[in-house]
Amino acid sequence: MRTVRDEAFEVVSRLDMGTIFANPGSTEVPMLTDLPDDLEFVLALHEASVVGMATGWALGRRSPAFVVLHTTAGLGNAVGALATARVNRAPLVVLVGQQDRRHLALEPFLTGRLTGLAGDYPVSVEQPLRAQDVPGALARAWHTARERRGPALVIVPMDDWSAPAEDSGVLPAATEVHRATGVDEAVVGRLVEVLAEATSPALVVGAGADDRATWRALVALAERLRCPVRQESFGARAGFPQDHPLFAGHLPAARSRLRQVLAGHDVVLCVGAPVFRQYPYEPGPLAEPGTRVLLVTDDPEEAHRSPVELAVLGGPGEVCARLAERVPARDVPMPATHRAAPPPPPGPSEPLRAAHVLAALAERLPADAVVVEETPSTRPDLHALLPARAPMGFLSAAMGGLGFALPAATGLRMARPDRPVVAVVGDGASLYAIQSLWTAAHYGVGALFVVLSNGRYAVLDHLARGHGGGKPPWPGFAEISVRDLALALGCPASRPTGHAELLGILDDVVPGLADRGEPLLLDVPVTVDPTFDP
Repeated sequence: MRTVRDEAFEVVSRLDMGTIFANPGSTEVPMLTDLPDDLEFVLALHEASVVGMATGWALGRRSPAFVVLHTTAGLGNAVGALATARVNRAPLVVLVGQQDRRHLALEPFLTGRLTGLAGDYPVSVEQPLRAQDVPGALARAWHTARERRGPALVIVPMDDWSAPAEDSGVLPAATEVHRATGVDEAVVGRLVEVLAEATSPALVVGAGADDRATWRALVALAERLRCPVRQESFGARAGFPQDHPLFAGHLPAARSRLRQVLAGHDVVLCVGAPVFRQYPYEPGPLAEPGTRVLLVTDDPEEAHRSPVELAVLGGPGEVCARLAERVPARDVPMPATHRAAPPPPPGPSEPLRAAHVLAALAERLPADAVVVEETPSTRPDLHALLPARAPMGFLSAAMGGLGFALPAATGLRMARPDRPVVAVVGDGASLYAIQSLWTAAHYGVGALFVVLSNGRYAVLDHLARGHGGGKPPWPGFAEISVRDLALALGCPASRPTGHAELLGILDDVVPGLADRGEPLLLDVPVTVDPTFDP
């Protein structure tokens, strides 16, 4: 007798979701025991790590990843990571186990009130009315996650898996869904008209422009306009080659500084980026009066909330390629851009700073390396010293919550074993998802984890000092050894004690990163730069 489980796994295999990221419980045992040979199970030791790994995998593959969570506890633990996946535009199919359907009305042990637990962050939530509707619900979730680029939840009672499959001859859901694409030449014409009239245009790019075709189109457009290109603030991915002569750095996240950067530009075209992402609130406009702001994005929510003169919903690559063909070339000098110089090596008694570590990585990493960032107190140094030189060369948590980099780097390396993957993480951030190192070690994931250990929450300390010189009530945690935690989880780890030892390890490890078959964590003691300003 064919069961609902048999048909559901057929759907999972057909949709190329053969890697299952999970931290299961009793309500998922009927589904997961004796998996078919074509499905691979990846265990993580906490649900936030499960979703973080799946997020990295989905972004690396550009295809929905399959996640299994355990009823209320599992989904509740994963909500923050699901929010990050949504803002990072990561397509996930998230199956949440539920108690036996036959006595749900009595609310037995492990019953979950699940439909609203993740709030507004899922792009869809479905609890099939019948067991036989589960395969179709999984297929619909795959299409929805892919179309809306976020987590789609399916809640499945544990007894549904053994129920007989329906033999109706009707497909459970659409086999394929394709969105017709095209570029409205009239709308492109409006953008061309504004750009052609500009005396000092600028481009702002974001995560929505992070693919090879869009990079190519944006380079052609920027060179035709001879204008500077800046990356959105807190961008989760790079929208432009950051080693290009026209790349002018990252936008600041405060309005007064943003206005200074955009001052003098009469037209700002934003591509795949929100207008404009901020962090501390400041009164006043985003740009000076007289600056016209335009947007090209394929994200309807981004288009609807952006305060712009014209928002164009469409594929950024296709629109920018048309613009590069039609915008008149500007006969003006190329704008001068500034590149941060690496710091000089530390003296014999000088402590290591994060910039020393980042400069050492920059000298050694190949152009196709992926840098996964979660180091709030040293992010400006990382942006300045480690430019993204290839699409998917940079990845960060768009939501801002900690606990992303270790699992995301693990999942990304699983999805893209052809790319060297390096996570640069603060020690405070690493502790939110330290369990991920066990998964990386157990499954032979060859990522390099560089932990910048200053023994404190440096960003919070800085913010407290800036808040009227207030004294933070939280202590440091310098007594924690991230290296020892990694070793306890089975992950190879080292704690270099100086610049020379660090360089020796990197010279030994980095050339073989692309072929590495086990993780390595470097727990690098660093001092906080006294000039740090987030």
